[in-house]
Amino acid sequence: MAKKKLTHLDEHGAARMVDVSAKAVTSRSATAKGRVTMKPATLKLILEDGLKKGNALEVARLAGIMAAKRTADLIPLCHPLAITKVEVELHADTAQNTVEVEATVKVSGQTGVEMEALTAVSVACLTIYDMAKAVDRGMRIGDIRLTHKSGGKSGDYKAK
Repeated sequence: MAKKKLTHLDEHGAARMVDVSAKAVTSRSATAKGRVTMKPATLKLILEDGLKKGNALEVARLAGIMAAKRTADLIPLCHPLAITKVEVELHADTAQNTVEVEATVKVSGQTGVEMEALTAVSVACLTIYDMAKAVDRGMRIGDIRLTHKSGGKSGDYKAK
C-alpha cells in the first residue's frame, strides 16, 4: 500500500503551509456547533444577566467573531483569510442546562473556513466559562464539531 502524502509536511517531514495559489477563488462557508453545560442556577444567572462580569452571551458572541478573524494567529498552518461574514448564535436550553453555540463563517477565497467556524465556537464556549466560572467551576464544554461546509474542490459536507 502506497504511503499517503500529508499536505502539511514537505518531503523532509517539516511542517509547511499548503500552497493554495493555484486554487480557484470560490464562495465557501462552514458552520460549527458546541455547547456549555452548567448548573441550572448558573444558566438562570446568565439568562437574567446576573453575572458580575456582565452579559455572558453578548461577550461570548463578540469573542467568537473576533476569534474567527484571528484563527490564523492561533492555528499555526491556517491561512489568513479575508472573511466576509461571521455569525455567532447562542441559544439556552433550560431542559438540558446548556448554552448551545453555533457559528457560521463565509469567505470568497482559495481555502475553506472550517477552522474559523470551529475556533469561533470554541472561544465563545470558553468565554461563557470565563464569565460564569466564579459561580460554577464545574461547567463542561463539549460536542464541538463541524456541522456543515460548502464550496471548494471537496464540495459540500453535512453532518448526520
